[in-house]
Amino acid sequence: MAGLQARRVSGLRLLALSTLGLCLMLQVGAKRPPKTPPCPPSCSCTRDTAFCVDSKAVPRNLPSEVISLTLVNAAFSEIQDGAFSHLPLLQFLLLNSNKFTLIGDNAFTGLSHLQYLSLANNNLQTLPRDIFRPLDILSDLDLRGNSLNCDCKVKWLVEWLAHTNTTVAPIYCASPPRFQEHKVQDLPLREFDCITTDFVLYQTLSFPAVSAEPFLYSSDLYLALAQPGASACTILKWDYVERQLRDYDRIPAPSAVHCKPMVVDSQLYVVVAQLFGGSYIYHWDPNTTRFTKLQDIDPQRVRKPNDLEAFRIDGDWYFAVADSSKAGATSLYRWHQNGFYSHQALHPWHRDTDLEFVDGEGKPRLIVSSSSQAPVIYQWSRTQKQFVAQGEVTQVPDAQAVKHFRAGRDSYLCLSRYIGDSKILRWEGARFSEVQALPSRGSLALQPFLVGGRRYLALGSDFSFTQIYQWDEGRQKFVRFQELAVQAPRAFCYMPAGDAQLLLAPSFKGQTLVYRHVVVDLSA
Repeated sequence: MAGLQARRVSGLRLLALSTLGLCLMLQVGAKRPPKTPPCPPSCSCTRDTAFCVDSKAVPRNLPSEVISLTLVNAAFSEIQDGAFSHLPLLQFLLLNSNKFTLIGDNAFTGLSHLQYLSLANNNLQTLPRDIFRPLDILSDLDLRGNSLNCDCKVKWLVEWLAHTNTTVAPIYCASPPRFQEHKVQDLPLREFDCITTDFVLYQTLSFPAVSAEPFLYSSDLYLALAQPGASACTILKWDYVERQLRDYDRIPAPSAVHCKPMVVDSQLYVVVAQLFGGSYIYHWDPNTTRFTKLQDIDPQRVRKPNDLEAFRIDGDWYFAVADSSKAGATSLYRWHQNGFYSHQALHPWHRDTDLEFVDGEGKPRLIVSSSSQAPVIYQWSRTQKQFVAQGEVTQVPDAQAVKHFRAGRDSYLCLSRYIGDSKILRWEGARFSEVQALPSRGSLALQPFLVGGRRYLALGSDFSFTQIYQWDEGRQKFVRFQELAVQAPRAFCYMPAGDAQLLLAPSFKGQTLVYRHVVVDLSA
């Protein structure tokens, strides 16, 4: 009996402990009521929808199962990147009748289930490029009631509308005036001129120079610079890996004003024109990898050189030197077997400043500008094998520099002046006529050049910034394009270097600057 009673007591104790544990478990469970879906005060929510009014931001504490979100009269104006990434199941997003002005580039990222998007009746003037691209299954889009500015930033939208399967309600341009009230879907892509260009500083050469001449030799690209301050013709080599100009060699030249490279029969020569001490021709010896002096240029003929032009006529190589001394004469030299020999004296006693060789219509011409009279045009006589005076450019009596270019079927001359306006002249068949005057007080250098179908003119000055002009084909004139901060430029030189299109600006008083031509797509 005693043993039976003991076993009953032990069983009762175990039952009591079990009952106590169950009660404790029930009490703990009672402190965790069923979870209710969160909903911000500005919203009304169900398990899968949310409707929000006057929200100060995109609500973050919404049920992750929400598939439909509506924001009305929101108290913020910008939809930021990833604004809805916490709601990956969204299928319907209604953002109409707000004051949104900006949308982040990745505002709708992560919404792979979105089917309906309404941005109607906001203050949107533009949209980020390809903002709808991540929305793979978007079926309906409403952008009505916005003030879209149909400029290059909207070009991508026109392209997208032409190819998308999304149904888009008709939307209209608010600006610019020429597109106002036009349907965006109907805008012709050819009306968007979205490609612009710019010249940006690319490399600074920490020395002054007065001329720059690029040249190719043995498949490499080089640049010859006249540096009177450094008493040298400096040769730089283009580094295609580093995409920079690097030091290569120097030719002694105490008063160099021009260093003209010439590659004749695969041999490299550099004509070094100096103000004092005579001028010389150097030859590059590939065996010793150095420049050696080949010959002197008669100092009685070339007293005070100011410019050099090299060219070929009927297979023969020539170079001409413009002489700016009172008693000097511009002289022509011809290559013969192993050297350059005096061939013709041109234009004596006129203090010539610049030369331009023109080989158009099979009639080689040499134009000589002078500080003391109008530029003179010489035409090559094949019977005499000499240049013969053809006439003067009477419209510009004191041109410092003369350059030419062709646009379509027309030939033009660009003439810079130190005092007065520089001139653009067009050849009319029997004479030149003025088409444009460009302000250019203090100008000693100008250069027209062509980059990828775009024509420019660089016009320097000793008293102001360098002006870059671009040719307007419709108006047949140059229009102001850009200013470059070049101090006292003495030349401009266009140099294509691989995929880099460079403009070099040698400066007499400061550093020689290298600018790169860049193309910018405003629709990107």
